[in-house]
Amino acid sequence: MDEDTIRIEGTCSPEFAGVRAAFEQNFRRRGELGAAVCVYKDGEPVVDLWGGYKDAEKTDPWRPDTIVIMNSVAKSMSAICTHMLIDRGLVDFDAPVATYWPEFAQAGKEKVLVRHVLSHTDGVIYCDAAPPGSWFDWDTHIHALEVQEPAWEPGTNGAYNSINIGFLLGEIVRRVTGKSLGTFLREELSGPLGADYQIGLRPDEIARVSDMHQNPKNGFFKISGDPSTPLGRAFRSAPTFGYFQNCREIRELEVPSFGGHGNARAVARIYAALAGNGTVDGVRILSPEAVERAAQLVWEGDCIMTQRRLRMGYGFMHNEPETAPMGINMAAFGHTGTGGAFTWCDRVRNMSFAYCPNFQREGPGIGPRGAAVAVAAGGGAPPSWL
Repeated sequence: MDEDTIRIEGTCSPEFAGVRAAFEQNFRRRGELGAAVCVYKDGEPVVDLWGGYKDAEKTDPWRPDTIVIMNSVAKSMSAICTHMLIDRGLVDFDAPVATYWPEFAQAGKEKVLVRHVLSHTDGVIYCDAAPPGSWFDWDTHIHALEVQEPAWEPGTNGAYNSINIGFLLGEIVRRVTGKSLGTFLREELSGPLGADYQIGLRPDEIARVSDMHQNPKNGFFKISGDPSTPLGRAFRSAPTFGYFQNCREIRELEVPSFGGHGNARAVARIYAALAGNGTVDGVRILSPEAVERAAQLVWEGDCIMTQRRLRMGYGFMHNEPETAPMGINMAAFGHTGTGGAFTWCDRVRNMSFAYCPNFQREGPGIGPRGAAVAVAAGGGAPPSWL
């Protein structure tokens, strides 16, 4: 994109001028097409920028209300909803999942606890009985999870639960509340906070979605398309038509592991509540004790699914400076999305960050565009490859 065609709109506090500079450089030097970035500090938005275009031809501008698929950021939203139920005493953090979902106690899963699912240590990383396309058939996928054998003794190992975690948490939410996870999120989280992020879109929301544009340098789908890899095995229930990022089903239906749509402003606001120990703008979503529990680091190491180093907590990735840099505080936590979305919060500084592009990220980890704006917002050394 030529410098004179860069379209950057919005506001940025002088204190965070580096974020605007990095955002502009993403368009000038790093191939950004359309994107938004937002930072909250002490419960107030100090950066709210958007720019570029929704289409590859650069005829349709990214607007302030444009939304885009944010992929696995949805995992953290599913986790927040679950933490809300734990906080309300409706779900026991240390209870077996089968307490709420009796059919789940098959094939060695009677020892899977709620906290194991949240921390990606449950071992239910595959869904071998789910036929292709069952991402979009809730009951079929759930029944397949009921008969799935865990890959290890629950709680003894960890690996990124790429496909199943949203279904597992979503079914707990449904069994306890009678609401789908997308409905619970809309009514209990996004709605009260006025955050434009949803799992399962209405027609007026679909009209504002930007397509996600493929990036040949994104290696995630190459790995997921190889059935000999753990990620490829996990992807057996994927649709057969290939690239699913822009399909009708991913927008209309609820796929709470990776089917959430929103923008940086919305997600930074939700994470601002976490940064504020459960509250933003006088709206409380969690108690301080619940946020403290959610913020704990559980495991770290090389992940067989993602083929990179992860630091994982109870529903959240933790600061990993080489692949998911979240600033100077190693206790910062958030989530990435394979399309390039990235969000995190730092409770020490009462600060949250979110970024969402419509041109898939490059590797490693969050990729250079997401890393550049995250480092500019949070400080610390940039990854060695940036």
